[in-house]
Amino acid sequence: MADKVATRVAYGEALAALGERYPQIVALDADLSKSTMTVTFAKKFPDRFFQMGIAEADMVDTAAGLATCGKLPFASSFAVFASRGWEQIRNIVARAKLPVVFALTHAGVSVGEDGASAQANEDIAIFRVLPYMRVIVPADGPETKSCLEYLVTHVDGPAFVRLGREKVPVVCPDGYKFELGKALTVRGGKDISIIACGVMVSIALQAAEMLAAKGVDARVINMASIKPIDRDAIVAAASETAGIVTAEEHSVIGGLGGAVAEVVAETHPCPIRRVGMADKFGESGAPAELMKKYEHTPEKIVEFAETILKKS
Repeated sequence: MADKVATRVAYGEALAALGERYPQIVALDADLSKSTMTVTFAKKFPDRFFQMGIAEADMVDTAAGLATCGKLPFASSFAVFASRGWEQIRNIVARAKLPVVFALTHAGVSVGEDGASAQANEDIAIFRVLPYMRVIVPADGPETKSCLEYLVTHVDGPAFVRLGREKVPVVCPDGYKFELGKALTVRGGKDISIIACGVMVSIALQAAEMLAAKGVDARVINMASIKPIDRDAIVAAASETAGIVTAEEHSVIGGLGGAVAEVVAETHPCPIRRVGMADKFGESGAPAELMKKYEHTPEKIVEFAETILKKS
């Protein structure tokens, strides 16, 4: 794994770079541009940047209006605060299938000291349920940049890109190109499958190394595209290995684990265990300590994998 970079930082860099090539791109922010990193775009294209203040619902409506005029808006805030504009996202953007990209940062308990009120663990669920909404959780900086490029060149509706605060290892291979609805197998394996997204992909790779030391060959799949999801990759994992462990920095309700379980239940039932946030809120603390406390760890993935293997 190469040097670490925060996906929010990669977003800021990519947005500014894409802005040079695509004049239709505009950016909006809810008074958090230095944190979401849209400040990079704002400095380069001040006439195409709109600081909306602490008014997420207004930001969504303004982005929708710009989209109807031929612009490609990127609207940013912290993931948890965007829920203030969910009704506008549903009724104004999604229903009209407008090309608005919601690039939302500081998701999950790794937000750290800001505490439970700022730690979005429900955002994948509330966006995934919206018709026409695409949901993407990049695993690293290069995948973040690649998915933004994909969205700009394949504009046909709204999308949610989930980004983190902390630096994460680079796990995608050189030259990798994101494709909506397609998973990336970052490690092959025949005994057990681990399907992860976001920061949990690097943690899943750590778990695979721990399992390998015990003689277990674990497949690791980066499922950055949560909606649409790669059903073929899931069915292959369910049919070719003893079972699936999902791993996400999000509630185990309604997120990646739920999406994978839905596909498995409808196609090829197999044992599944879900690593993620239990049905609870987080708290203030150092990111690494919170990830450990809420069991977003390679050890938990290994435990669940061994549970499945013992039963098989």
